[in-house]
Amino acid sequence: MSRGGNDKDRELGPERKCIATGEVHPKSDLVRFVVGPDSAIVPDLAGKLPGRGIYVSANRAALDRAARKGLFSRAAKAPVTAPDGLPALVESLLARRVIDLVSLARKSGAAVAGYEKVKDWLQKEEARVLIQADDGSERGKSKLSTPYGGDYIGWLTADELGAAFGREKVIHAALGAGGLSARVVGEAQRLKGLRAGGSGAERGGRGRRKG
Repeated sequence: MSRGGNDKDRELGPERKCIATGEVHPKSDLVRFVVGPDSAIVPDLAGKLPGRGIYVSANRAALDRAARKGLFSRAAKAPVTAPDGLPALVESLLARRVIDLVSLARKSGAAVAGYEKVKDWLQKEEARVLIQADDGSERGKSKLSTPYGGDYIGWLTADELGAAFGREKVIHAALGAGGLSARVVGEAQRLKGLRAGGSGAERGGRGRRKG
């Protein structure tokens, strides 16, 4: 994903059809659901729960339509219930996954926070992903550039980034190369679709870019 949040040379992998739109997408762009033992629909963000998967595009409109129109029951071929506020639930779960992955990267030494540390990593070309809080100062964010050929995430809040780094708030963060960074980017891409159609990426993506 580039600074503006566009896909960039991603391996598509297996594909599935969204029950809300009828469109086929890579599984990585969809949210998997399974039917729980109480006939309730359960989000399976890790894709590991047993049962037949039901897939919906990772955006609010698709999730809302699937819940309102009874499309989960149609796909399951049995009466099932979807939790109230399904889009908000999925958004909160995805945000938690991104925060936890960034935290893991921090603990492994593959992530830093704070303007000066991030700037240093960018100058040394050690950063693979630039992360900036959606609610941070645009003037401050514009002073840092997305790594050349790297990725940008700009739709987490300062509180959420702070939680990943054990601080109250964080505006600037960076991830180094490695598998965790790729997972953060993938999960953040799904989260973007739940946040006002990805407008957070646009609001957070006004900084200068190298290259």
